[in-house]
Amino acid sequence: MPGTMAAVAQDRAPAAEALVDLVNPLMGSDSSYELSYGNTYPAVAVPWGMNFWTPVTGKMGSGWGYTYSAHKINGIKQTHQPSPWMNDYAAFALFAETGPLKVKEEERASWFSHKAEDSRPYRYKVYLADYDVTAEVTPTERAAQFRFTFPKADDAHIILDAYNGGSMVQIDPVKRRITGYVRNNHGGVPDNFHNYFVAEFDRDFTVSRTWDDNGQVTADRTREGDHVGAVVSFRTRAGEQVGVKVASSFISPEQAVRNLEREIGRDSYDQTEAKAKQIWEKELRRVQVSDPNLDNRRTFYSALWRMLQFPRMFHETDAAGKTVHYSPYDGKVHDGVLYTDNGFWDTWRAVFPWFALMYPERDAEIMQGLVNTYKESGWLPEWASPGHRNVMIGSNSANLIADAYLNGVRGFDVETLYEAMVKNATTSEGRPTDKRGNVVNAVGREGVEYYNRLGYVPYDVGIKENAARSLEYATADFSLSRLAQALGKSEDAKKYAQQAQNYRKLFDAQSGWMRGRNQDGSWSTPFNPYKWGDAFTEGNSVHYSWSVMQDVQGLVDLMGGDQKFVERLDSVFTTPPVFDDSYYGQVIHEIREMQIVNMGQYAHGNQPIQHMPYLYNWAGAPWKTQHHVRNVLTKLYSSAPDGYPGDEDNGQTSAWYVFSAMGFYPVTPAVGEYAIGSPLFRTVRLTMPNGKVLTIDAVNNSAENVYIQSATFNGKKYDKSWLSREALQQGGTLRFVMGSKPNKAWASSKGAAPFSMSAPK
Repeated sequence: MPGTMAAVAQDRAPAAEALVDLVNPLMGSDSSYELSYGNTYPAVAVPWGMNFWTPVTGKMGSGWGYTYSAHKINGIKQTHQPSPWMNDYAAFALFAETGPLKVKEEERASWFSHKAEDSRPYRYKVYLADYDVTAEVTPTERAAQFRFTFPKADDAHIILDAYNGGSMVQIDPVKRRITGYVRNNHGGVPDNFHNYFVAEFDRDFTVSRTWDDNGQVTADRTREGDHVGAVVSFRTRAGEQVGVKVASSFISPEQAVRNLEREIGRDSYDQTEAKAKQIWEKELRRVQVSDPNLDNRRTFYSALWRMLQFPRMFHETDAAGKTVHYSPYDGKVHDGVLYTDNGFWDTWRAVFPWFALMYPERDAEIMQGLVNTYKESGWLPEWASPGHRNVMIGSNSANLIADAYLNGVRGFDVETLYEAMVKNATTSEGRPTDKRGNVVNAVGREGVEYYNRLGYVPYDVGIKENAARSLEYATADFSLSRLAQALGKSEDAKKYAQQAQNYRKLFDAQSGWMRGRNQDGSWSTPFNPYKWGDAFTEGNSVHYSWSVMQDVQGLVDLMGGDQKFVERLDSVFTTPPVFDDSYYGQVIHEIREMQIVNMGQYAHGNQPIQHMPYLYNWAGAPWKTQHHVRNVLTKLYSSAPDGYPGDEDNGQTSAWYVFSAMGFYPVTPAVGEYAIGSPLFRTVRLTMPNGKVLTIDAVNNSAENVYIQSATFNGKKYDKSWLSREALQQGGTLRFVMGSKPNKAWASSKGAAPFSMSAPK
């Protein structure tokens, strides 16, 4: 009996929780042009996959392809979209219907309900109510499997919409295939850009047809034009399933078939789904959080999942087994890896530090991809999608390159990347041009000649967002100096360290804020610290005045010392969310996101100020960091469709959450230090790349107990407000004791503060 009882009890014991099933891919999808709660879509993909898939509720060509508030779905598309503002490229969609054939998206669209929708990282499943069809898709890196479950029908159809912007379809009934290409894009591609696809069905077609730009359907098996599509039809029994294996390539039609055979082959739909699920589960299990708050765990894993999507692989494996890529820079096929779809203005802050800490081999591969970008285009990317795009500002590639190398990442050509960084810092000549012949001024440093002569980009020389550029260049110069020192280039190190102090030239002592400055040294007037844009980028002076990550102590000194610095930080949270939107002529969504959350001027929905709550650590008030970080974690994030506080941006807003929920955050690039905040969970276990395990225990942690009372690391008293990368990667146990009231003595001395160029010697 005891043995039998034990067996029964074992049968009833809950299986180990699948972390991947805590993820909600719909987090952030309840967004619009006017207001972003993430501006995400439910990506069906594997980590860093070349292709994603997503349901489509919007119109062809709209950046808002899927929005949670929509009622109808018109396709499931292959997507490469990094954000709605960048829009998509190389997209095409599959869809299933029954009854009279309808090919135009607005006519074929079917009602659906979130109650009959199952969105997971490794699968998307939805019931198309108008046709009594269930559609499913599951991914690999460059391929996917679809499964459509039909009712009894004499006219069941599967449509392939190749979208506008240049497309071709060809039907081969013998091979049960639709092949073709799509060319749609929103820039950053050479003239010979194509995405070649193959869709292979698991049963014969009853009828096959193609259609053109006007939706005219004919029996022709080949069609080419601005917007074409194909449809194959079947007779189906109730519950009959039709499978489609799909793959694509940026290299050739033959390579698309090769990708299909290599990544799916004879696998069933269920086998592909199981593999995708296993891949995600393996990655998510590297960080295991224990806490009774299920909502927090769901938010954490949803954010962790989102950070492992970009940048995407743009390389493929050829017939000889060699890694090759089509270059979106010169239009040729080259050996080696390439990654794309990333805005470094966003992701240098926390996504790439996460890669350096937890994925050094992947980080090295991404860095080598930057080497290839430089060789193929002559410049480092700042916003690639898939090639250079004219978006955002700065020279932030320097930060993530230096951060990788200074944090021990090896296996890439760092000398070539250093050469590219120096080129960025010395000339603006010869930068890429778009198809209209205009310089892509987001590449390199716009205004670098002014910056190198004056120490800042002037307000009055026709270069927009000049103060923000100047501050970002100074941070990049710091990263350059750190890398130069590590590579033994001592003169360069000294030069760029001096330039890293250029932030001082924009500090207006009278107002206490950073400010635009004219070429003759006078301040730009009139000055309103609450004016968005103008001298700043998607923010105002109140936000950008903290963009001195390399020298927070220097900023403390400029602002009058610790007490005044803390008071100025406090004022960001207590000043009403007033704003001047005259530069934009409208209330842009970033302004609205600041205004509505009742956090004063703190605009967590955009990147420039996300590090700011951690700056109290430099001024002897780390308990204030603990208070504000925990408040942001619990107030502005959830796993719901409105779960982000603004644009998610390629994993950066997710990375802020992941780091902060664990209890620390990388403020300063290239120093391997993380400012301590307020850990959200009772226990976190991180499996480091070397296999060692770091356990973070937060004793007495709760919604009220947000303040650190004391800390130990491997049993020894720990009284600093920062952690080092080396210590974390060696593993062990970091133990915080939490309480409901601040311990103002803990880690509050100057010697306990994180790195700063001007730190007291």
